[in-house]
Amino acid sequence: MSDVEHGQDGLLPDPHKDAAQDVHDQAAPETEAPEGEEDHVDDEDDFEDEDEDGEEDEGEPLAPMRCGFVALVGAPNAGKSTLLNAAVGSKVSIVSPKVQTTRSRVLGIGMHKRAQILFVDLPGIFTPKKRLERAMVAAAWSGAEEADVVAVLVDASRRVDDDTNGIILRLTQSKRKAILILNKIDLIPYERLLELAARFNETGVFTDIFMISALTGNGLPDLLDNLANRLPESPWLYPDDQLSDMPMRLLAAEITREKLFLQLHQELPYAIAVETEAWEEFDDGSVKISQLIYVQRPNQKAIVLGKNGAKIKSVGAAARTELEEILDRRVHVMLFVKVREDWAEKPDSYSQWGLDFNA
Repeated sequence: MSDVEHGQDGLLPDPHKDAAQDVHDQAAPETEAPEGEEDHVDDEDDFEDEDEDGEEDEGEPLAPMRCGFVALVGAPNAGKSTLLNAAVGSKVSIVSPKVQTTRSRVLGIGMHKRAQILFVDLPGIFTPKKRLERAMVAAAWSGAEEADVVAVLVDASRRVDDDTNGIILRLTQSKRKAILILNKIDLIPYERLLELAARFNETGVFTDIFMISALTGNGLPDLLDNLANRLPESPWLYPDDQLSDMPMRLLAAEITREKLFLQLHQELPYAIAVETEAWEEFDDGSVKISQLIYVQRPNQKAIVLGKNGAKIKSVGAAARTELEEILDRRVHVMLFVKVREDWAEKPDSYSQWGLDFNA
């Protein structure tokens, strides 16, 4: 039984054609000393103590600790959230085929050798028309401007669209260099991939180009090596076992929103929101999570509920299963659907996502 209830091709012309950049499809791995642990009180933090035979060895100094922010920007559905989850090694950002799924800044904390890579998954960049869209795009550019490294993600299997061209134009105008990540390389012939990389290289915006599949992990180690070496020397900002700075209440709401997108597909409009209204802990270790699903019209509410409440029960069951895996305990999910026609025009809706209502 489910613990679910319901209530009523064309790139921009090249401004720097002679700029020299590197195209990486297989970057050579760099040699690193073995990992140390920050909290050891012996001298393993600074030097290797033993060789593989257990004898003391003079050793080499460990690589310096590094930490910094990498902004993942790109057009909607480029695969930013999939890449973030793969780099972190856990689900921290929701994924769906629906465009503009990511609404707010999501921080994923990845550990690679001696570097803590703080990936910032930002909303997709496109031409905004509505208030929520303007706030999302503004948040994306703000996150990119503040990052140590800007990584532009492009779906290599699709035609280069106006949104991607707009990103390149803005980076050109701001004189901000970036790295390019061609994603979904398993869906395109290698010859076409090389042609695409060469065309992007001619824009003069990108210092390096990487070819990966975020879904399979192909090319990911070389990308992580490069990103780790680009970050400034710095102590880590978070514990090495922390995966994100997102509050669990918000992550739970995002997971339910993902399940709605996945199960309702084109039936569900983009204008839907999920809010975690209550989080109750019990003595047996279980938790009850009560959530509100906001829609804008009564007919949308009927879609979410489904016949005899079947659809919302299915959504709740899927959300519960994933939350139990994340929290490692029993979870009860209570879902309620409410019609709130103006939710996208309410400042409090934006504050929970860290968006600027007046953007």
